[in-house]
Amino acid sequence: APESLMQALEDLDYLAALDNNGNLSEFGIIMSEFPLDPQLSKSLLASCEFECVDEMLTIAAMVTAPSCFLPAPPGTEEMALSCWRRFSHPAGDHFTLVNIFNAFKEASASSTGQGCSPEQWCGDYSLSWGALRMAGIIRAELLEIMKRIELPISEPHFGSEENVLSIRKALLSGYFMHIARDVDGSGNYLMLTHKQVAQLHPSSSYQNSRRIPEWVLFHEFSISEDNSIRVVSEISPHLFAELVPQYYFSNLPPSESKDILQEVINHLPPASATKEEQK
Repeated sequence: APESLMQALEDLDYLAALDNNGNLSEFGIIMSEFPLDPQLSKSLLASCEFECVDEMLTIAAMVTAPSCFLPAPPGTEEMALSCWRRFSHPAGDHFTLVNIFNAFKEASASSTGQGCSPEQWCGDYSLSWGALRMAGIIRAELLEIMKRIELPISEPHFGSEENVLSIRKALLSGYFMHIARDVDGSGNYLMLTHKQVAQLHPSSSYQNSRRIPEWVLFHEFSISEDNSIRVVSEISPHLFAELVPQYYFSNLPPSESKDILQEVINHLPPASATKEEQK
């Protein structure tokens, strides 16, 4: 539909993928090297700047592959959540996915010795061996592309506070259009871009922690799955205010959430405010 096409072009413009003539910008050309959604390509490229490439490669692969969480048969949901709890990362689902992938890699490596097979390991934790194997293949392909176009690839630093912040910045660089706020403290998330209310997907690590963050960045929104947002991580309004392109923010529909963010932007330090104006 023409509306969808216009929206896609607008999104590319917000992501700095188009030049003033509507053609791909230099940045857009590099983004197009990756067989990924534009937002994910942007986040992956931003990870070069924020030095969290290793982790973003894993996140990109995990969200591109099918879900690694096996559907729990009726009556076994709590058991599945309990299995997944050991991988939960307090920073959110994107980070939990890194934990899962790293644990899978470790299990696969140790299976050559006396350990159980990767398939059995996945079964023990209600995870999909096929999805994780696919994520490994996708990750290797993305890494190959980065090497081919000579992008800087930082060493893994997963686990440090600095690294968590860097990953959040990289994610926000691409997914600033995928922000939602819990408007009533009970997990009803109103998306910034349109007045749609959504809930966290049942596989979210926040379901395990019983903690409901106020502001989140989400990978995707699914109407078919009970209006749920999937792969969700907490962000701070301050970080959003620092990284959001000003012309995108100004085009957002009026809302209480926008007013809160505007207040944050108004109080940004001069350096950040200047950066906003330049975007």
